[in-house]
Amino acid sequence: MITHLHGRLAEVLPTVAIVDVGGVGYEVLIPLSSFDRLPSVGQEVRLLTHLVVREDAHLLYGFVTTAERGLFRLLVNTVSGIGPKIALNVLSGMSVPAFSAAVAAGDFKALASISGVGRKTAERIVVELKDKLGAMGGGDGAGPGAPRGTGAAGDNRVGDAIAALEALGFKPQEAQEAVRAAVTMLGTSAGVEQLVRACLRKPT
Repeated sequence: MITHLHGRLAEVLPTVAIVDVGGVGYEVLIPLSSFDRLPSVGQEVRLLTHLVVREDAHLLYGFVTTAERGLFRLLVNTVSGIGPKIALNVLSGMSVPAFSAAVAAGDFKALASISGVGRKTAERIVVELKDKLGAMGGGDGAGPGAPRGTGAAGDNRVGDAIAALEALGFKPQEAQEAVRAAVTMLGTSAGVEQLVRACLRKPT
C-alpha cells in the first residue's frame, strides 16, 4: 500500500498532479479541494494517497489533508453505489466541514446538488454515514503553501476551472459558459475551487 508521496511537484492540472519522487513520476488523481492547496510547480509537495487496484490499472488518489482522505475512504468503502470518481466529485463540490454538516442535518438537497449525486445516493449517504463521520478525525485545514486560487498563482484560474470541468465530463463550450457565469456571480477574485464548485451545483 502506498500511503503518501513526498517529492517535487512536476506537473499539475485541476484533477491530476504528477509528483516526482527520486526520478519516478507518479500520476495522482486529486480533488479540487487539494488542487487549490498545492504549491507551485517545481516545489516540494507531500500528498496522502489511496491506492485502488483494478484489473486494468493501479490508480493513485491524492489528498492534502487527512480529513479529505478520510472522507474519500468512507464514501468508497461504506456507501453503496459510490466509487472513487463520485467520491472525488463530492470533495470537489463540497468542503469536508460542509459535507459533515449536511449529513448531520439530513440535508439531502445540498448533497444531491453535487454532480453525480442524485436524491437516492444522497439518502444513502446520510443513512450510512451519519453515525460514522466522527471516525474521519482531523479538520479541513490548509496544507503547506498559499492557495493556488489566489494571488499570482491564480492568474490562470479561469483556464484551470474550465479544464477541471472538462475533466469532469463537461463539453468545452458548456465548461466555458459555466465558468463565465460563475465568475459573474462570485467575482474575479474567486479561486479555482470556488468557481468549479459553483459550476458543479445542479439547479434545484
